[in-house]
Amino acid sequence: SLVKQQKQSTLWGVIWNLGIVLQFTGVLMFIPGIVATLLNDPIVATGIYLMSVLLIVSGFFMNSYGEKQPITLRGTAILVFTSFMILVLFGMIPQLFVIQFDSSDPIELFADGFFESSAGFTTGGYSLVPNPEDLPRSFTFYRGYAQFVGGLSFIYLIVTAFYSEKRVSTMKGFISGNIPHLKELFAIITIIFSIYAIIIALLLFYLGGGEILDDFALAFSALSTGGTSPDSKIFQGFTTPEYVVMIAGMILGALPFGFHYAFVRTKFLSINLTKEVVVYLSLLAIFCIVFILSMDVNWLDSIFNIVSASTTTGFQTINFENLNPIAFTVIIMAMIIGGCGFSTAGGIKIFRFMQLAKLRHIFNIKSVKILESDRKDIIIGIIILATEIIIPLLVATYMASMGYDFQNAFFDAVSAITTTGHGAGTVSTALDPFITIVFGFLMILGRIEIILLVYIFVPKLMK
Repeated sequence: SLVKQQKQSTLWGVIWNLGIVLQFTGVLMFIPGIVATLLNDPIVATGIYLMSVLLIVSGFFMNSYGEKQPITLRGTAILVFTSFMILVLFGMIPQLFVIQFDSSDPIELFADGFFESSAGFTTGGYSLVPNPEDLPRSFTFYRGYAQFVGGLSFIYLIVTAFYSEKRVSTMKGFISGNIPHLKELFAIITIIFSIYAIIIALLLFYLGGGEILDDFALAFSALSTGGTSPDSKIFQGFTTPEYVVMIAGMILGALPFGFHYAFVRTKFLSINLTKEVVVYLSLLAIFCIVFILSMDVNWLDSIFNIVSASTTTGFQTINFENLNPIAFTVIIMAMIIGGCGFSTAGGIKIFRFMQLAKLRHIFNIKSVKILESDRKDIIIGIIILATEIIIPLLVATYMASMGYDFQNAFFDAVSAITTTGHGAGTVSTALDPFITIVFGFLMILGRIEIILLVYIFVPKLMK
């Protein structure tokens, strides 16, 4: 009876907390709706407001039927996963309102809307829209804003806002990176990244003199390492200073939140944190050099695209179809490793990559005994690394049986599960609904990380 009561209590506790997340999200998503209203885009505004209202109403009912109580670490994992899934599903509403998909089949429309919504809130960066410049400017702003919100892991922010510091500390198992003072960190990072976005947008506007909303969309995409572009040809007219600004924005997004936190709390900048940043920048430099030498394209384009891959942003100015073996290997490695821990970037993260170097100590009896926390990080790193290789191989094999090029399909699947968004030509409206939905789930899996599902289904493995 006690066990049954505890399980029921956990369930209703998750439902109550989920209601809080949905209501907070609904209010947060009113901002792009207001922008659409001011720009007199009624269709865009209607789609966003409908999504926001449904989120708030759903959250209200969950609060009414749920119970306000602490939840376990497994319950928190369920909360975060469910929050992302519900947000992606509700996020389909503006996509289906605005984007004119070339189909009237309900299943295909669902698949396309799910894909676009997943790409936005997971910072996947993919899009089935070949000419985003044809979309209303307010919707372009919304797409960038959705990536910015998703990139800052706002669901964790909402959860931490209602949890005690002691309860928040239990979340560090599946929030990548060992970060103290999590509640304070989230609040300050939100402010810092908002300032970054304003500065980058104003710099782009000053250097290029384009549309200010497009510049904000680019700034949001760069900092969130999202990669959705407001215009399919926007980079063709970019000058070198504009490229430098964008590269800087992408790198800022791939650095640990704690690194930015150090700007206002200088004592927080620890040796371990600095070491992670140095390792990341060193790897990035190596990737850039090898990629430049292996590609027959402009050096600036090579740097821009490899930085985009390493930060898992997905801005793309060159063709990645049928890359030569060296360039293919380098860019795949860059996407899989990704950015630093606890940043907006995807991949296995640098801090886990560094921990994997300690793997040799596990099998060497004479070596120094590693800490239990390091052992857990190594296990997590192996699970994520295996997932980001095996699942894309399975997807590529299936797509190859349908007539797609295996290398290009594998490239696109890796790009999806690492939330990068670089494309080798297989992801388009020509995909059947099943594969389109699979790619949407790959982006969600890459955003929440497979380890979250391990906490849900195999909690004993992480004890």
